[in-house]
Amino acid sequence: MEPDVFINLCEALKVYGKLEHSCYLTVQEQVCIFLLTIGHNERIHVVQERFQHSGQTISKYFNRVLKAVCRLGKQVIRPPDFDKVPAEIRHNPRFYPFFKDCVGAIDGTHISARVPASEQIPYRAGWEGIANDSRVFIKTVHDPANLFPMPPTDKYYVIDSGYTNMPGFLSPYCGERYHLNEFRNQRRQPRNKKQMFNYRHSSLRNVIERCFGVLKARFPILRDMSPYSTKTQRYIQIACCTIHNWIRIHSQSDTLFAEWANPDRIVEDDGPSGGGSGSSTYGGSSSQQPIDLDISQPQLCHMSDVRNQIASQIWESIENN
Repeated sequence: MEPDVFINLCEALKVYGKLEHSCYLTVQEQVCIFLLTIGHNERIHVVQERFQHSGQTISKYFNRVLKAVCRLGKQVIRPPDFDKVPAEIRHNPRFYPFFKDCVGAIDGTHISARVPASEQIPYRAGWEGIANDSRVFIKTVHDPANLFPMPPTDKYYVIDSGYTNMPGFLSPYCGERYHLNEFRNQRRQPRNKKQMFNYRHSSLRNVIERCFGVLKARFPILRDMSPYSTKTQRYIQIACCTIHNWIRIHSQSDTLFAEWANPDRIVEDDGPSGGGSGSSTYGGSSSQQPIDLDISQPQLCHMSDVRNQIASQIWESIENN
């Protein structure tokens, strides 16, 4: 990050993260130790050598900054503004007005985790035994402890075909081509309204794939986690997202964001096949009440009608041009 972004981050960690200078290390040096560790996935002996402190000191201040960054996360990881059409939709004729009720995108990505050998058998995507992405997702939405930011009535997130087309969540048509690389040459352009809907839907949902891509490019520790405690590993993920958002908000010329800005960039997940999936949203919610997700047949039919209506509008706009 640029020097001014780093300085502002340190000041914010003092205010919101309650991070303080010590007798041995300034706040700036503490934050540098932390950023070197997660930004380059350096092992403790490398950081020891770089900063000329003992392993105990490095570990102590790494954990101190980790807690401070997670506290700051409450300020910079927030839910979307459901009352506004995202600028990426409003200013793109491929998406507006067709997806004007879209509030965000949801997808899964693989995050590396190190679990002690004695605990490995029960772990898979945070569940005991085997659970598919859709089941994990439904559980996440229903559990009020997860603070999932449900959209208002008639608004929705875009999701992939692994999830149910249901109130609040708009999935593509099954049985039709969907992924961007399936439309890459002239002979494979969309030939009907369902394929065209899937193509536009995939292009729109590509934003979350690129978000995960740039996040993991910036923080390689998310691809190869060091053997911290499982609790610390969870906090590291939150900290990476916090700093990611901080740079996004405060940096005017970040090279990684510029590199991943192409909306048609195809992102391949580098995680193991069949592994766990994590749902991504744009923050949390202040509600503590259980979420009532109506997936009755009438509601499923309603979302099917919404999808058909959008598909028809897109196809008609193409035929009229």
